[in-house]
Amino acid sequence: MARPTEASLQSLDSIIRTASVLLAQLQEVLSDIQKNPHPSGQSEAATASPPVNALALAHDSASLIRAHGTKISLLIINEPFSANAVSSVLRELLHGPVPALALAPQECTADKYTTAVRRELASRCRKVLADLHELLAKIPKNGQSLSSDEKSGIAAGGRGSIPATGILWSACDDVIGIANNGIAHFYAAKLGHWKSLLGDIMEELKEWAEEDSDEDDEDEDDDGEDYHGDERGEADDAAQAMVDELFNSQPHIPRLDPDSIRPRLDVTLKRLRLVTLLYDAAIKRRFKTLPAVPLPSSSTTALRLDELANVLESLPSSFDDLAAAFYDLQPQAIDDAMEKCFVDALAASELLAKTWDDKTDEFSTWLGKFQSEMQGKKLPPKNGSAVSAK
Repeated sequence: MARPTEASLQSLDSIIRTASVLLAQLQEVLSDIQKNPHPSGQSEAATASPPVNALALAHDSASLIRAHGTKISLLIINEPFSANAVSSVLRELLHGPVPALALAPQECTADKYTTAVRRELASRCRKVLADLHELLAKIPKNGQSLSSDEKSGIAAGGRGSIPATGILWSACDDVIGIANNGIAHFYAAKLGHWKSLLGDIMEELKEWAEEDSDEDDEDEDDDGEDYHGDERGEADDAAQAMVDELFNSQPHIPRLDPDSIRPRLDVTLKRLRLVTLLYDAAIKRRFKTLPAVPLPSSSTTALRLDELANVLESLPSSFDDLAAAFYDLQPQAIDDAMEKCFVDALAASELLAKTWDDKTDEFSTWLGKFQSEMQGKKLPPKNGSAVSAK
């Protein structure tokens, strides 16, 4: 069995070094895009070069990297080891799919694909380059194929070439997936996740309210059977206070509810339910009907999508803050958080009010009703003053 020549091994080592430097540099470029998706002069650069479908470019580049990564994986585990064959595959990678993959997020400008998609594509492409870099580090430099332990990673206690190849495949598939599914699926998936978070918050608030009601019922039963007067009640209260402090349990709404917290909770649960319905309807009526990308430079759809995504993404966090205010029984904090949540929900509905070609439809009518319900009526007085639910 002929071993690779010293010259072929030196050539392979040189190509691996070159590839490592290039991959590190390109990862930095993509990292910068993630941090700053709106560089100065972006639009001018985009118009100066021929139009490129960034998602299609990413798809094709990731597919080629996946195939070439598979070739490298097979070449380094099979006998006889061919340094020249590995070098040939590396040259093909460096001269084509690797720089093309790094170019895709640069061509994926925010005005044509939205900021979120640009960031996500940069993140996924960067992951491919990082995983490819790791696979290249597995290439043997001694002219011999990898041992069984080196394939699996058992000997080094780390990741072998075969697991590294599988991880590279997964990263490439993620890039291919965003290209195949398009931005409609991308945003629909995000809305589904945010809606799920809102649903969790709603269920937690309901459980908290039900626990409060159950405790009130128990207190009423105790009142009918307590033959030891206030002394036992005070002792029970003190004991419960110690337990609450020990386990950091959430306080409950006072039975007399002097700050009208229960009505506020009822309003919040009702409107939170409406907001979850808004997310479902938006997915079906707006996000699944998004126009194809790249969007025309004259279109305002990308900007509208960015604004809409920012609001819809922030609502779960805002409602989580509102829930925390309820748990702390802080009336002013509750009112402030309700104001923010409901105003932001109304802002989202305004951005959804028209179709992407600026027309009204059946969903527009539903949104009008949604806005009326979200604005609602004034809440019961709190400490002698009326507080708007808006």
